[in-house]
Amino acid sequence: MFDAIFLQFLNGLDKGGAYALIALGLTLVFGTLGVVNFAHGALFMLGAFCSVLFRQLITMESVTLDPTQLSPWGAPLEVRAPMVQAWFGDFGAVLVDYSVPFSILLTIPVMLVIGISLERGIIKHFYKRPHAEQILVTFGLAIVAQEIIKSIFGANPIPQPMPESVQGATDIGAFLGMQANVITYPTWRLIYFLFSGAVIGGVFAFLQFTTFGMVVRAGMADRETVGLLGINIDKRFTIMFGLAAVVAGMAGVMYTPLLPPNYHMGMDFLVLSFVVVVVGGMGSLPGAVAAGFLLGIVQSFASMTQVKDIVPGIDQVIIYLVAVVILLVRPRGLLGRRGVMEA
Repeated sequence: MFDAIFLQFLNGLDKGGAYALIALGLTLVFGTLGVVNFAHGALFMLGAFCSVLFRQLITMESVTLDPTQLSPWGAPLEVRAPMVQAWFGDFGAVLVDYSVPFSILLTIPVMLVIGISLERGIIKHFYKRPHAEQILVTFGLAIVAQEIIKSIFGANPIPQPMPESVQGATDIGAFLGMQANVITYPTWRLIYFLFSGAVIGGVFAFLQFTTFGMVVRAGMADRETVGLLGINIDKRFTIMFGLAAVVAGMAGVMYTPLLPPNYHMGMDFLVLSFVVVVVGGMGSLPGAVAAGFLLGIVQSFASMTQVKDIVPGIDQVIIYLVAVVILLVRPRGLLGRRGVMEA
């Protein structure tokens, strides 16, 4: 029984990592710009398709003729191989095998440009508009992004293989000094959890220990005073929007081996991530992370067969039930600030 509970806990951390990463970007945007961004799930989806595009590019084949191998008619046989493998040899083969993590190198600049362009081109015009209008315009942007991806890559999911070396499971029980092969867990899911923790830690360290981050935090608390000090806080907030897009994009990239990318995957995560943000407290970065892992763990335990036998379908609604209970007890969320979204 202990091993089943421990595995569900790990599943919860895995799901919670995805929820927390998306919710973190949402909270960064709301905390800095005051914008309720319903296009954030689309940024998660675009990041996933950056991984798809990267793999398609590096697996383009070159065709050569091998005179040492002949067809039954005596003609040299065609040899097909990825172009990067033909160019770079063994490193090309490694690049193809590890295409998912390597695709982050493409995703970061692409998502940064998309995020900054989105903020400068459209979002900035809605800063002082009602939240309902912000939701409508960003939701419309998400639908446009979906349709563009659908027209380019099609409607069917596109599987992304994880590196061959991490396709198995890790014996966590043996690592913890328990009996071998009792508690094993998919290695890539562990990598995703560690990746989530590293990105979340990096964002908090950036905001806490860098001058740029300190100015941003001051601007989140009192934008007008920071502006009066001669600091271009709008420019810094624009960069933060770009960074939020990068965080969402990287979360999408690393999730592709677990969920084959499709054009509507952003919407699937968007609703859950907004629940996470509201439960954690609008504008609270620690609240978004805490709520993400909390709801991920709760959902994981609710998906156990023993629980579903007692309450069928509970795994589909448990997150919303927990959200209702928390908001009844704490209307501002777990770590929400007074006055946020109360006007």
